[in-house]
Amino acid sequence: MKKEFAVIGLGRFGGSICRELSNEGMPVLAIDKNEDRVNNFKNVASHAVILDSTDEEALKEIGISNFEHVIVAIGENIQASILTTVILKDLGVQRVTVKAQNDYHEKILNKIGADRVVHPERDMGKRLAHNFISSNILDYLELSDDHSIVEVKAGKKMVDKSLIDLDIRAQFGCNVVAIKQGKDINVSPQADALLREDDILIVIGADNDLSRFERYLVIDND
Repeated sequence: MKKEFAVIGLGRFGGSICRELSNEGMPVLAIDKNEDRVNNFKNVASHAVILDSTDEEALKEIGISNFEHVIVAIGENIQASILTTVILKDLGVQRVTVKAQNDYHEKILNKIGADRVVHPERDMGKRLAHNFISSNILDYLELSDDHSIVEVKAGKKMVDKSLIDLDIRAQFGCNVVAIKQGKDINVSPQADALLREDDILIVIGADNDLSRFERYLVIDND
């Protein structure tokens, strides 16, 4: 049985989530108080309704509590975002993910019971910054305030060396959890396997340790 999603706020962030979930075949209810935005998603989402999400009775009428996951992607109106989140949790929505505008907004959302708070602009900024530093840093995903996972291309200092030679865990405190070699993904790779030029490593660790790992082994300075 497929999960049912509702997306409240159909701006760039909410609209993107709505389209992607729909493309993956998920049932999605698209909600916004702006009629034009709702009309744009009538042929994208399973259903699209014009609704003020701060109106508790209106949310009850559409059966919002029946949705397993509601994403609150309201733009600049922090007050509406907070009030919507409170109403959703009071109505018993199982999982509520909310877009935060800033750290203060995030603190409030966490206090009122949001299950997950996301900072799409900040998170994308971090990912892009790491890629700007080196084309060998392919992706960067924040797991917590001080731990992340990175996808890196084997730098020149790593080619033709094994994990034993590089001693990444001892030297940097990071763990290589997988290596992509072409279409093959080697999970929990053998420590004596030699790294090739196009290999991609999935590495997890504390942010400070990952930064040292990137500086010394991933970034090619010449």
